[in-house]
Amino acid sequence: MTQAQYSAEQDGALQEWSLRPLALSLLLALAGLAVYFASHNADGNAMRMAFAAGAFFGPLALAFTLAADRWKSALVFASGVGLVMAGIAWRAASAGDRYVDASFWVAAGVLAITLSLPLFQAGFHKWRWRTDYKTTHFHVWTDAITGAGALAFVGLSWALILVLGELFRVIQIDLLSDLIKEQWFGWAFNGATFGAALGVLRNQLKIIGTLQNVVLLVLSILAVPLAIALVIFLLSVLVSGLDVLWEATRSATPLLLSIAVGCFVLANAVVRDDDENTSASRPLRMAGFVLALGILPLSVMASISMGTRIAQHGLSPERLWAIVAIAVAVAYGVGYFVSAIRGRKDGWRRYLRQSNLHLAVLTCFVAFLLAMPVFNFGAISTSNQLSRLESGVVSVEDFDFAALKFDFGDAGRDALKRLEQDDDPEIASLAAEAQALESRPWRGASTIARRNEIVSNVDLSAFNVEAASAIRAYLRDDISLCREGCRVFLLEQREDGQLVVVFTDRAWGPRYHLLLVPAQGGKALLQRVRGGYIGPADSNLSATAIDLVDSAAAEADETSEPQAEGVVELRPFIGQQVYVDGEPVGNPFK
Repeated sequence: MTQAQYSAEQDGALQEWSLRPLALSLLLALAGLAVYFASHNADGNAMRMAFAAGAFFGPLALAFTLAADRWKSALVFASGVGLVMAGIAWRAASAGDRYVDASFWVAAGVLAITLSLPLFQAGFHKWRWRTDYKTTHFHVWTDAITGAGALAFVGLSWALILVLGELFRVIQIDLLSDLIKEQWFGWAFNGATFGAALGVLRNQLKIIGTLQNVVLLVLSILAVPLAIALVIFLLSVLVSGLDVLWEATRSATPLLLSIAVGCFVLANAVVRDDDENTSASRPLRMAGFVLALGILPLSVMASISMGTRIAQHGLSPERLWAIVAIAVAVAYGVGYFVSAIRGRKDGWRRYLRQSNLHLAVLTCFVAFLLAMPVFNFGAISTSNQLSRLESGVVSVEDFDFAALKFDFGDAGRDALKRLEQDDDPEIASLAAEAQALESRPWRGASTIARRNEIVSNVDLSAFNVEAASAIRAYLRDDISLCREGCRVFLLEQREDGQLVVVFTDRAWGPRYHLLLVPAQGGKALLQRVRGGYIGPADSNLSATAIDLVDSAAAEADETSEPQAEGVVELRPFIGQQVYVDGEPVGNPFK
């Protein structure tokens, strides 16, 4: 294909097509219905979720690429998008608890198809690295603008139809208001209105292409204050050291990456798609240059922050995904830094545009690869954690056995089973205790030693030995009830043996619960009470309540005020309660 043919094809894609709004409206309305019927009451069925994903992403990709003179290639691309996302959705829905990062697979797939869309529209599949950057840049921004405009139209359409529904109800015509309540109608209506608006907007791409320059001009104004703030920040860190950043926040990595993304967006807002459209303002150009240089140190600091975290706690699936994000940020930082230095005064913008195209293709490929069943981040993390335990980097007492059961999927649980048979009796015992957990402990007390330390410091002097033992056993399973400065108070012992208990700490304040302990042993059953109201016990809890509180301790508790922050008290409630066959139903009301 010659350059003239390439230009002719791109011009054909921009031509107005009178049937586009109607075609896209019907296409996406049918797609919405397909998504609804595939996902409604699917209950995690993998095949139905796969069909729903394909019916959502495939037609959406077709809506952005469809043109009267190139519908065949658009149909092939959209079919590929639908099949890829259907496969990813099937894998994610089938994962269950065998993997813990299924949502990241879907996110990676969405990122891959989002990046591939403007590349396909610009003809990258034909031109490869000779693809015109200006055309690619044009499609990136027009896709964003038309998509946002179509979403805004959907919102306005819902506002109108809701008003019309109420208007017809006044004259006792309930058809429209009844339709609004149906989920299938909502899906179809969303698809039809989004498609109609998208069709109208994409018929005006030449005008929108001009509008994007205005949008970028306004956006680029923010480049100057961000560049000044970035210089001050980097100089401060250079003088004070990185420790000041770690001491100021525990979320240094996402903060640094967010600033790097801001630098990327605003630097490109200044650079635009060619030098003719670049702002003639010298401060704006200097700000764009500074922002392009600043991405690398920000991403490097983010990598140091994550490296420090990994050195302390080892790998986890979430940290591996964070490493991928940081690696992409570092790649962009290196590309932009080299472009800025290589081009020096004026040529750096041309090199930066080339870097954008190369890095976009690289990121698309990496995202697609990570969405495929190639890497098992749970297995990688498990191997790393076990090596830390075996090498002595982390002690047995500090090792997070609970993470193996809840945070690493099947790979972690298999490793935990092996640790139960370990020759070290302490490791085997702690692994067995973690295996018996029914819920993930609070992450601030995830290790067995830390949970035991917290629970042992809880004052349970108001309870006898058996009651205190039951409460401590429950706290070990759900340590989130007591985080810092934890105290437990008995407010009431009912005639049927139920204990009205208050857990209070500095993090959450007072929370009311009903505690039942089986007479023949077993675990305590705890029912959280909403809104502080002490309601009737759940009749489905099969437990025989027994007297667990010494009378002396109960009397002492009634005459003494709690030693916690704030005042914990039980006040009478006056209201009404619905009874059926003598049994209370639901919550009381005034």
